[in-house]
Amino acid sequence: MDKTVIAKASWTHWLLHYARTEAPARLLLLPLLALPLLGYALGTHDRKALKQATQRILMGRRVPRAKVERAADSFAATFGAKQELPGALAAIAADREAGCELWLATASCRYFVEALARRWGFDKVIATENLWNGDALTPEIRGENCYEMGKLRKILAELQARPEAVRFTSDHISDLPVFDWADVAVAANPHEPLRQLAEVRGWAVCDWAKGARRAAG
Repeated sequence: MDKTVIAKASWTHWLLHYARTEAPARLLLLPLLALPLLGYALGTHDRKALKQATQRILMGRRVPRAKVERAADSFAATFGAKQELPGALAAIAADREAGCELWLATASCRYFVEALARRWGFDKVIATENLWNGDALTPEIRGENCYEMGKLRKILAELQARPEAVRFTSDHISDLPVFDWADVAVAANPHEPLRQLAEVRGWAVCDWAKGARRAAG
């Protein structure tokens, strides 16, 4: 999703959006984000721990479902609308017209991604899952962060059988396990390591910010 369908990474923008719209007093805690960020930079936190820590600071330990859903809907209508890439929207529309089943697989958290997925017309969401305590969202992540091999494992867990044909699109080489599993790989808005790999392997490369598409190699 991030930098594939939308131009910017969503996590920090989501946390700030939630704090601004639902819990403004938590903006006073912004300096505390330096601690988990430093831990991640030093290697003492992995991505999962970083998400949990930053969510705890800017959202709290228990967040009512109504607040989460309200903030997610407004986030999709503001940040999502502003950052969505025209080429991505055109590709999604073309795939829908062709009768494809559209899955959005992202390391972002399901509780806010689902609103974005509805906006774009995806049929299914594969994402990082948080634990809910009744109707209260917690920062704790259930299972794996949906990243690297974890993303592929989550996709496979949702399949009854392998589809007839799978086309997978991403901007980042961290998704190599899913690229290798898919039948068709598309590097969209790729960072340089993925662009180089796509050229070697003959994958399609596209710049959805401009709507352009070309065959690699």
